[in-house]
Amino acid sequence: MNHEIDDIRQKAAADLQQVSTAEALDAFRITYLSRKGRIAELFERLKDVPPALRPETGKALNALRNDIQSLFEAQQRGLAGPPKAGASAVDLTMPGRRRWVGSEHPITQTLQEIQRIFFKMGFDEASGPEIEDDYHNFEALNFPPDHPARDMQDTFFISDKVLLRTHTTPVQIRVMEHQQPPVRVIMPGRVYRNEAVSARSYCLFHQVDGLYVDTGVTFSELKGTMVTFAKQFYGSSIKYRFRPSYFPFTEPSAEMDITCFLCAGKGCRMCKKTGWLEILGCGMVDPNVFASVKYDPEKYSGYAFGMGIERITILRHGLDDIRTLFDNDIRFLKQF
Repeated sequence: MNHEIDDIRQKAAADLQQVSTAEALDAFRITYLSRKGRIAELFERLKDVPPALRPETGKALNALRNDIQSLFEAQQRGLAGPPKAGASAVDLTMPGRRRWVGSEHPITQTLQEIQRIFFKMGFDEASGPEIEDDYHNFEALNFPPDHPARDMQDTFFISDKVLLRTHTTPVQIRVMEHQQPPVRVIMPGRVYRNEAVSARSYCLFHQVDGLYVDTGVTFSELKGTMVTFAKQFYGSSIKYRFRPSYFPFTEPSAEMDITCFLCAGKGCRMCKKTGWLEILGCGMVDPNVFASVKYDPEKYSGYAFGMGIERITILRHGLDDIRTLFDNDIRFLKQF
């Protein structure tokens, strides 16, 4: 049989050289490679080969079939010729691949959840310019030109009186300038500060400010609103506390802490072993701010609050570097 295998290999190679049309190539395939072709006939006769020679003969038959199949495919490609100009290289018979669809950025997810909570509590939403003037960013918010509190915020100045806003609080002034009480609104947006970029700080970040002004608004209402928000956002089992603080545009002022939800208040790296996490600043609107927008401080009172979206996002997801939120690394963003 080995002699027949060699003969068929030589004969097939010679026949293939004479093939010049697709019809002749298909006839070659039927003669040698079909179920009833010459190679199939040799495989049928393998049972008549002495058992001791069958492994070697079977290996030779497999090699013959592979060789002729390779020659056939090469001739088939040759007859097809180069692709025609403008012809699509896409095989339309192949199954399609599902297009990857991105998800919302973790900062956007955090902001949207904050918005949903305050919308349910009756707050509207407002926005303002990111390129702000000194009056709205500082002076109207009770920051006199020589006030040391201006040093709390490292500012990107465009000119002496124009800057990139350092907080979203100027939107409070713009809202009150055009709307009489009652005012109940949140103000999300991007802010800028001239700070060294590190794992804990960035030159660009996002804030959400809130403002409620009406007759008879009290600090108790402020606390109730903040506690309601914290329990809906972080879970009803959290504990909270308010610490006295200072902001030029509110008096009295406070910062709100909640029990660290990563360690359940036991103390960890994220909460610096204290068991508490600061989540926002708040206070009653200073009468000097009302004077700037021509509200009567004897008639109206109100509260304001502000929180950083990046800080909340980092705390919520246990991230250790704020820069990962701005790197646009798909491997990171796919986790959300």
